[in-house]
Amino acid sequence: MALELIGSHIETCPSCCLIGKRYTSEDGVNGSFGHKWGEWWQNGWFEPLEKLPHMPIVGDSTMAALRVVNGELEYWIGFFCPEGTVAPEGYEAVQIGPRSYAVILKKGDEHNGELYGLEAHYLCLQELQRREWRRREDDWCFERYNCPRFTTPDADGRVILDYGISVEA
Repeated sequence: MALELIGSHIETCPSCCLIGKRYTSEDGVNGSFGHKWGEWWQNGWFEPLEKLPHMPIVGDSTMAALRVVNGELEYWIGFFCPEGTVAPEGYEAVQIGPRSYAVILKKGDEHNGELYGLEAHYLCLQELQRREWRRREDDWCFERYNCPRFTTPDADGRVILDYGISVEA
């Protein structure tokens, strides 16, 4: 089965602080950061962040956030926390102003790569065009791995990944 978009809506988030670890294209493997998630689970890096307060947009999810800075991709694994939250030792923080996000629900097989990458991103951009939502260029996007949508596959082994793209309010 191919990647399927099963819904889209707008969510807002007030000013917040993204706390986690930042990776660049040099840290990726063929444009993928999947191996970094393995490091997080293996090293227990989520545990200190789970003790911090989270923004409502996080819900019961782990998150990744992406943006382009000076033509280079930044990929963060972490959480959106209230503005002013102090990053634990070994983590970085970046302030993000208030944003509206187009959240697209992508349904697919997490193991074959169809949920991730540029092809899936472009499909989501087409949904923005269809809905006449205007993307904020080179601004934040996020992947929200919601429990149970992402953690409990359906009968066909497919999961749902929430993908947010910063849009003009």
